[in-house]
Amino acid sequence: MSSVPLVLVVDDDPEIRDLLSRYLVSQGFRVEVAGDQAECLATLAEKAPDLVVLDVMLPDGSGLDLCRDLSSRRPSTPVILLTALKEDVDRIIGLELGADDYLGKPFNPRELTARIRAVLRRSATVPEKDDKIVAYRVGDFVMEPERRRIARSSGEEVTLTSAEFDLLRTFMERPGRLLSRDQLLDLTQGRDRDAMDRSIDVLMSRLRRKLGDTSNGPLFKTIRNGGYQLAMPVQTEFAG
Repeated sequence: MSSVPLVLVVDDDPEIRDLLSRYLVSQGFRVEVAGDQAECLATLAEKAPDLVVLDVMLPDGSGLDLCRDLSSRRPSTPVILLTALKEDVDRIIGLELGADDYLGKPFNPRELTARIRAVLRRSATVPEKDDKIVAYRVGDFVMEPERRRIARSSGEEVTLTSAEFDLLRTFMERPGRLLSRDQLLDLTQGRDRDAMDRSIDVLMSRLRRKLGDTSNGPLFKTIRNGGYQLAMPVQTEFAG
């Protein structure tokens, strides 16, 4: 297997596909392209990309529907949405459906490449400095950071997208600490927040919906004008 990340670019514009394919290859990636949903699904049936760059507008259906399908079938495969600059609703819906990031058109290929590298870093194996941590326990849940797995105490596994897992892990690593939206965006996505950025709120909503309350109460607190806080104590287990 190649250690070079494989990026699948799904866009109906042949010029954009060609531009991104050539640029991403020059930046050290392997690239597959698809012009619509059908080509994307055919490619996914044969290959396992490390990341999907997905246009919202496709000729044979909405990229948002495809994003939802990918989130359900391949939750560990990150998705970056490409949207028109004014499609704020599509961006929010896309994040709710499981996208890890979004970028408005027109865009600079260098910025997309930076976003791809950031998302791949977040979804990669746990860095060496964290290898000794084998589990975090909080409420009714056990998170194994190296395996990128979270399960209830009953053993039932909870399926999280890459972005959701990274956000939850950020709280696990900082138990009891109040984290602002700006801090969370910087820690999980490595970028500044603009006034209209709702990605952290959307991710928090998804986490709450998937995890629910623990037997001792809510897992998270929302602090007005402050941010979010993990409301339960965290136990850390180390190897050996």
